Amino acid sequence: MTEIRPCAEIADVQLVHPQWFEDSRGRFCETFRKAWFPQRSWQAMQCNRSESRAGVLRGLHYHFHQVDYWQLLTGTMEVGLADLRRSSPTFGHSVLLRVDAESGLGIYIPPGVAHGFHSLVPITLLYIVDRHYDGEDEHGVIWNDSELAVDWSTDAPLLSARDQKNPAWQAVPANLRPQ
Repeated sequence: MTEIRPCAEIADVQLVHPQWFEDSRGRFCETFRKAWFPQRSWQAMQCNRSESRAGVLRGLHYHFHQVDYWQLLTGTMEVGLADLRRSSPTFGHSVLLRVDAESGLGIYIPPGVAHGFHSLVPITLLYIVDRHYDGEDEHGVIWNDSELAVDWSTDAPLLSARDQKNPAWQAVPANLRPQ
């Protein structure tokens, strides 16, 4: 049976451990079911695929409205999460998860939780969001912010121009901080 477990370090983040069915042909698992996340309606959806070379770090990004649900299809990555929600019991906490595609692990990331990933090898990440892309709801914090303290295994990742310009958490204006 697929197990949905809370992430101990950050409130409202859910880790989905799928049940695999295997035989001589291969294996199968269910990767997403909107009923697993009753806290969200999942009315509008968009599914995205991201392919990254080894050493790429994307993030840290956060949204006010959008939920992300990630599943790694190939490779191994680190997922960095930091709780930016002032009203959360885990505000200011961060965690680094090592994810291997073989596990089939799914990660539910609620609004206000900064998220990013570092590809340890070439990867393919599939992610479902519950809203269509809206640049007004796309925010960022520098990947190596000392206050957020995500313990990445790299100090020289490959970053996009946009992610290089993300501010430190202390420089984010109050109106761009999650409640």
